[in-house]
Amino acid sequence: MLSRETIEIVKSTAPVLADNAEVLTRHFYTRMFNHNPEVLPFFNQAHQREGRQQKALAGAICAYAANIDRLEVLGSAVELIAQKHASLQIKPEHYPIVGENLLASIREVLGEAATAPIMTAWADAYGFLAQIFKTREKQIYDQQLDAEGGWLDFKTFQVIRKEVESEVITSFYFLPTDGSKVPSFKAGQFITLRVPTADGKSTTMRNYSLSDKPGMPWFRISVKREDGPSAQDPVGYVSNYLHKSITMGSTVELAAPCGEFVLDTQHAKGEPLVLLSAGVGVTPLMSMLGAALDTDAGRDITLVHAVRNAQVQAFQASIDELAAKHPNLKVHYRYSEASSFTGNAPGRCSTGFVDSAFLESLQLNPEAQYFICGPEAFLAGVQRALLKRDVSEKRIHFEFFGPRI
Repeated sequence: MLSRETIEIVKSTAPVLADNAEVLTRHFYTRMFNHNPEVLPFFNQAHQREGRQQKALAGAICAYAANIDRLEVLGSAVELIAQKHASLQIKPEHYPIVGENLLASIREVLGEAATAPIMTAWADAYGFLAQIFKTREKQIYDQQLDAEGGWLDFKTFQVIRKEVESEVITSFYFLPTDGSKVPSFKAGQFITLRVPTADGKSTTMRNYSLSDKPGMPWFRISVKREDGPSAQDPVGYVSNYLHKSITMGSTVELAAPCGEFVLDTQHAKGEPLVLLSAGVGVTPLMSMLGAALDTDAGRDITLVHAVRNAQVQAFQASIDELAAKHPNLKVHYRYSEASSFTGNAPGRCSTGFVDSAFLESLQLNPEAQYFICGPEAFLAGVQRALLKRDVSEKRIHFEFFGPRI
């Protein structure tokens, strides 16, 4: 446990760190990549260039400092980060690298303000938090290894099917090359794919939601192609690599399923379920939808998919087929471009955004479980609208595709 003195010092420095948080995290990543380039493959360099990774870490540091005397409020954040770390195969030997560079960055950014007592307190605080993560991550690794067909680190899979879902989204189906069984997973989880970098000298990793329901004999991911402004621009490198270079019979390296944005099919039976997605954010919700229909046939389910137009929309035929088979499933497609759905799924389509007025028109049950996935602006807007409709925060679950520390 942390001493009272350490807690008081860390809390007292929280305002100073908040004022310098992004300067500190930018300095930290630059320093770590220069001193320990071996950790580069763990990070999405597009997020580094955009500053998203730095902002995520800055927020986490400030939250930890402000709540170090009541860490129970950070429980969900710890689980989220631990799942992310496990997906990337972060191991105990990586924590000293991060700690050394973080503490050095605090000294270098704060200068004389970083006194010896402050540095000692932050060293203790970092060590305490690192141990929490290492303990939880070991539990995750043990669970992955103990699962039927489970494994540690990365395993080779073969592409057995490649299916175009829209102008920008393609699905990839994988089976292990060693003939082992694909392990089960929780609906909403993701896998990590590791591929060579463009120069072939290293690797890079990306997380992709599993878009098929649990229990299938394969893993399926559905990837949106993210095009940069030029062929030389690294934005969307992995998505373009998959779309353009991976074909039937290709092999890839995958880490086991992770993630805490999951549908509990055991303890929420009978409760109404609302799935709200935007764009490629529909992928984990497709897994949830399949699992919910399989495990609770009479459950009242509403699926809302916001998309620019029908040309970039994925899974419409699959969703329509499920809706035809299951009268308890209500489907709404919301297109931001007018007249993009002419003759398309009558009664299920409308033009506009998923805003308060639209959600009000659906007359959704405030006692439902709500799962939301899409861009940050979509998540924030939908969450605000639901809270205004007296939906409890405990019933709102969300995921966005962005960096975690």
